[in-house]
Amino acid sequence: MVPCHSPSLLAIPGPSVIPERVLRAMHRASPNIYHGELIEMVDTLWPDLKAVARTKHSLALYIANGHGAWEAALANTVGPGDAILVLVTGRFGQGWADMARRMGVEVETIDFGKRSDADPQRLEERLRQDGAGTIKAVLTVQTDTASSVINDVVALRKAIDAAGHDALFMVDCIASLACDRFEMDDWGVDVMVSACQKGLMTPAGMAFVWFNDRAATARERVSPSQYWDWRDRSQAQIFYQKFAGTAPTHHLYGLREALDMLIKEEGMEVCWARHGRIAKAVWAAVDAWGEDCMHHNITDPTKRSAAVSAITTAPGVAGKLRAWCEAEAGLTLGIGLGMAEPDAPDYANYFRIGHMGHQHPPMTLGVLATIDLALKAQGIGHGNGAVEAAATVLAEF
Repeated sequence: MVPCHSPSLLAIPGPSVIPERVLRAMHRASPNIYHGELIEMVDTLWPDLKAVARTKHSLALYIANGHGAWEAALANTVGPGDAILVLVTGRFGQGWADMARRMGVEVETIDFGKRSDADPQRLEERLRQDGAGTIKAVLTVQTDTASSVINDVVALRKAIDAAGHDALFMVDCIASLACDRFEMDDWGVDVMVSACQKGLMTPAGMAFVWFNDRAATARERVSPSQYWDWRDRSQAQIFYQKFAGTAPTHHLYGLREALDMLIKEEGMEVCWARHGRIAKAVWAAVDAWGEDCMHHNITDPTKRSAAVSAITTAPGVAGKLRAWCEAEAGLTLGIGLGMAEPDAPDYANYFRIGHMGHQHPPMTLGVLATIDLALKAQGIGHGNGAVEAAATVLAEF
């Protein structure tokens, strides 16, 4: 290959591609953190962040990654000795459960494996067995970034209600927010967590927790630390209280620009439709490359996230694709996170394509054409017409 002097392209499921507009908004001198422009700008973020989550309830912002959002949600709702139930559909539900255990919470999991979504019937059955109401919260992810499955949040909420259980319903939307449809209030979610580095198109470093009045009441019986306490942040009377100290100044400017793109210019309905269209184009290409070459980790298209595609390949093919694309074409594909240990032979049989956040047809077709080129350059057997299939899908919308 001729050396590539263009910027490399990330096709991993976060951090996602950062729009030039967001980068330019962040490229500035440090602002005054005591009064003036920054404080006025930050006040405009909260309504738009609530609009992305489709909620009228409360919001706390943290200088953290998604793990920080996990801890904040737990610290404000459950304490040592409390029991929670975690629905696991890949690596990240398990990660949230592991964090809760380290905080002294009694954790029970229902593991649905790496290739299926959470079963509402099993959730209802388990909650019916908890007549004493010991379980304080039910936790799940909307989209597990590792498996690419999307859980039916509405059906899970109905299962909790059908069981007559009072547990809080807490959902991780770190991978799915502003990619897959999510309606916090209408879907009956009590706590939702996310972060800025995926669908919100901002460099990693900020995490968010949205919570309703039921969850706010739960906080009154636990004792979160000053840093994690969402009450101080969401009811701040002084600017620094919003962040328990110095604000993440440049991230906030970037987030303001990203929210302008999402809320003021595109709108959530159009944003969700765009992600759905691009996801279907990726799926069409994978189908065209053929089962002998690769296939979707989640076989049912209705249970796949619009944010990321997890793909299983013939032995060794994924490893070859990832290595060739990055070294020869400047394209970084996602590893098969959680599907196999890095030192296991089948680690090279998995990869992921992230299609979240700042995505458009030229970018999507460029990623798929580069993968097609890698297959051809390495003599890997595959079906033809993948890029054409993707373009056909894009043209139909």
